[in-house]
Amino acid sequence: MTEDTLPDLLDRLTTGAGVTFEGEDLGVVRLDYRELTDRSRRVAGGLAARGIGPGDRVLVHLPNCPDTIVLWFALARLRAIFVPTNITLTARELAFAAAHSGASLAVARPASAALLEEAGIEPALLVAGLDDLPQAEPPDVAPPRPEDPVELVFTSGTTSAPKAAVITHANCVSSGRQKAEAMRVGPDDRLLSALPVVHVNAQSALLTALDAGASFSLLGRYSASRYCEQLAAHGATVTSLVGTQVRTLLRQEPGASDRAHGVRRAWFALNVSDAERAAFEERFGIRLYNGYGLTEAFTSVTQVPLDGPDHWPCVGRPLRDRRVVILDEHGEELAAGEVGEIVVEGEPGRTLMAGYWRDPEATAATLRDGRLHTGDFGRLDEDGCLFFVERKAHTIKRAGENVAAGEVENVLLGHPAVLEAAVVGVPDELRDEAVKAFVVVSPGATVEELAAYCAERLAPFKVPTLWSLERELPRNALGKIEYRRLREGVAV
Repeated sequence: MTEDTLPDLLDRLTTGAGVTFEGEDLGVVRLDYRELTDRSRRVAGGLAARGIGPGDRVLVHLPNCPDTIVLWFALARLRAIFVPTNITLTARELAFAAAHSGASLAVARPASAALLEEAGIEPALLVAGLDDLPQAEPPDVAPPRPEDPVELVFTSGTTSAPKAAVITHANCVSSGRQKAEAMRVGPDDRLLSALPVVHVNAQSALLTALDAGASFSLLGRYSASRYCEQLAAHGATVTSLVGTQVRTLLRQEPGASDRAHGVRRAWFALNVSDAERAAFEERFGIRLYNGYGLTEAFTSVTQVPLDGPDHWPCVGRPLRDRRVVILDEHGEELAAGEVGEIVVEGEPGRTLMAGYWRDPEATAATLRDGRLHTGDFGRLDEDGCLFFVERKAHTIKRAGENVAAGEVENVLLGHPAVLEAAVVGVPDELRDEAVKAFVVVSPGATVEELAAYCAERLAPFKVPTLWSLERELPRNALGKIEYRRLREGVAV
């Protein structure tokens, strides 16, 4: 069991490896690990001078940039808590994140000043770049402990409001160690991610690099047309992908850059079809290693092994310090081949999240007796390989983002013309799932009106793109909406 903390991962690295950022506004910025250590210490001093200390939450509303990583480590040194938010959030959503976390400071770009004001968030530190972060002599504070919270990660889950998973230093260290071992990452590797650093996938890639002493590249945004060129330019050897990226890369015109890179393997956590997988590996020369993970387990739970058969479409075997069981509705363990809830055994605050921030009821429902009840369904075969069957009933996966159907429904029901609403995910050949809304409305209400209403209150990836105006919604004998009938009766 690790006793290291997030700063420990960074401080022990003295090699020439480091972190490289590429973004449209900043160009290419590189910090070796010694520079990143020194910068995070001085920014910790600057934040301490502003009154930030142990337990304080700082909301970081920034795009992929050097500032985000520096702030994460600076706050970790202060035993403060990093609260990253998706840059596409509306004022309503941002106000919830700030209020729920109890953030004492927000950090954002000057361009977000009006958004913060609309959300009623203050005080705010507006920074145009890395050099705008406050700096001072490193503070004299007690070092963090492995069990200390270091981050709040908002996860859509299945409810009308996002929950914030409490992630500890031990969670971060364990995540990097598990993935570095599973992917056989060493000091000569360079990991690259184009996913938002607010996502645990990108964070896991950075932590994996730190554990292995490897380098890490973070792109400002994902561009399918430039991705292979960027892999080559950054000298990437390992990357991570979501299903949408696999599909959009396959839709690009074949070119000389398709294999002009040194990437050996990629991990991903969304099934693609047999044909898509074969076409991707043949065209780009990158082996895809399927896996299963979630924020509450921070992060990967299983992965197919690098050697031997992968039992496709298996999502792998449990990683180190992981044990997966399949339970029925009574909590009894099922035999191999039987479908039930995927449950991950571990230690809260060490190998599982510590809980949900300020939500003891949700924590008690999800973490029971050292077991994380995922709500997802799957089965194990005789060899201990996990096969994913179905995700949480009311969670929609859209282009790598989790959308809580309940949250979208709650917004729709706030419209005066909406009498009833049900939201489901339906198959989408490019983005995994599309968000579809079934609504019963007053006479005269239009889809355009409802879509505009949602766009004002929800991040773009949550807004329904498919609509169905209904006279009534299907319900069972108990009066509950039959979501399965809605999902089975539609297709994109």
